[in-house]
Amino acid sequence: MRSSDIKAVLRFIGILLVAEGGLMALCLVPALHFADGTAWHIAICSAVTLLSGTALWIAFGRYRTIIDRRMAYLLVVLLWLTLTLFATLPLMVTRATSSFTRAFFEAMSGLTSAGGTIFDNVAALPASVLLWRSMMQWFGGFGIVLIVLALTPRLGINKYALYTAESSGADNTGRTTLRAGVAVRRTLGVYLSLTAVFIVLLWLSGMQIWDAVNLTFTNISTGGFSVNGDSIASLTAMQQYILAAAMFLSGINFMLLYLFFTFRWRQIGHKLEQFSFYIVLCLLSVAFVVGALHWHEGYGWDDALRLGTVQTVSALTTTGSVVADTTTWWTPVCFLLLMLSVCGGMAGSTSGGLKIMRVIILLRNVRVTLNDRLHPSAVVPIRLNGTAVSTHMRSNVMIIFMVFGLTMLLGVMALMLSGVDATQSIGASVGCLTGYGPGLGASGGFGSYAAFPPAAMWVCSLLMLLGRLECMTVLVLLLPRFWRRN
Repeated sequence: MRSSDIKAVLRFIGILLVAEGGLMALCLVPALHFADGTAWHIAICSAVTLLSGTALWIAFGRYRTIIDRRMAYLLVVLLWLTLTLFATLPLMVTRATSSFTRAFFEAMSGLTSAGGTIFDNVAALPASVLLWRSMMQWFGGFGIVLIVLALTPRLGINKYALYTAESSGADNTGRTTLRAGVAVRRTLGVYLSLTAVFIVLLWLSGMQIWDAVNLTFTNISTGGFSVNGDSIASLTAMQQYILAAAMFLSGINFMLLYLFFTFRWRQIGHKLEQFSFYIVLCLLSVAFVVGALHWHEGYGWDDALRLGTVQTVSALTTTGSVVADTTTWWTPVCFLLLMLSVCGGMAGSTSGGLKIMRVIILLRNVRVTLNDRLHPSAVVPIRLNGTAVSTHMRSNVMIIFMVFGLTMLLGVMALMLSGVDATQSIGASVGCLTGYGPGLGASGGFGSYAAFPPAAMWVCSLLMLLGRLECMTVLVLLLPRFWRRN
């Protein structure tokens, strides 16, 4: 690797630290408005982050080009770790927590929009910290690097390599649409528009603008943080349905939403197959959960429909917002919600999990394999959106599925070795790796990860990073070959 490439990476990290410091400065608004006593703390955190970023930007300002394509992977991983490190400052300086481990866990959960928290009572946190938690999810949910790609026309690095290194479930079938960052800018436009629309809708429903802003940030990003100790359970039925709509839309491919909202009907067809699967899976799951809540848990139809719909959408999109103490629900329902989070939303959305596109390819690969047993000489291609899926893509999907599953199992083992019981280990591993957040037992429902030992929190933090970057971007750095000179 060239030293000039490393210096260019540091310059890029400096740019993002400046952006992060600017976001921290916005937290001064609630600090001053609510007079929560944290204004000076936030100002110091913002200044430290801005100065650190500016120093890197100036020191390595002349290194603008990254030649080695491998640096995209190193850049993305270093970027997420560095921004998470600085994101802990408001949590520690304001004394929201005095533990670096707990602050790092919360910051990682925020930026990766995982949604797991170490705070038992978030309502007791200062207003500035609450907004910082929400802004971390909103900023990280879309993608830190993607926002820069949208706003910066010239980076001196292969944009597609950078996009696929970070993008959660990047839809590789649309590679040709990525020239000059057009697709990223369009999806950012949709993201901003949805944010504004749902803030207004929640405000019109009678919610205070403070709550509307925070809850929109965390649900549009499919993150799930809340300003209330009971997540979104205390909201009105109308407000819960509005947030469910926000989660549902955020689980859809943003380019598809762009084409829909700009009335480009002819270009929509190539993604309708994934969208149809997403709709059918959501409807079938909602029907099962609603029926179970009515007949097994004894809820009335109105409550069963509301709780079942909102919680199912929250699980499928890996948002993690909670409308009831799900730990008391029928075990098959809890299991289904975890499995939905493993599936996740569409590729190109803010949701986590495997993504609908990969699930479809996996299922069709099984069908083709079974047909091969009956007709060994037949050549039946796997098709997605009317186009044959290449052998390379099929192989990639199988490898990602295998790595995802193996990582989940290793996460369970690591958590059990760190002192967490088996049930909570399974729930935490799934919740952190998929980005869903809530697990099982004490970490499920309205619970938190506060009781987890420090070692378990570090394991969960690693799982959140692996899940957000879909494992491969992080694991490729472990290859000795990655560090060799060309």
